[in-house]
Amino acid sequence: MNLKELASILATMYGSAPKGYAVANIHLFGIKYANQIANFSKKEIIEESGIRKSYLTELSKGIKLAELLKNEKL
Repeated sequence: MNLKELASILATMYGSAPKGYAVANIHLFGIKYANQIANFSKKEIIEESGIRKSYLTELSKGIKLAELLKNEKL
């Protein structure tokens, strides 16, 4: 998966989120695509997606959640 594909998925997830769930969808994107995101700059993904740059923090939170989930036995 390349940077443009990731950015497009993020933009779609953010834009199609039900009211009140846009930030949660950024977290979900980080969880779901953490392995692919690791190959790119998070800042570049955010910029390419067209969402606000301040959401970089939210993307980072999602990636950290993915790391925690990987280590959990659910």
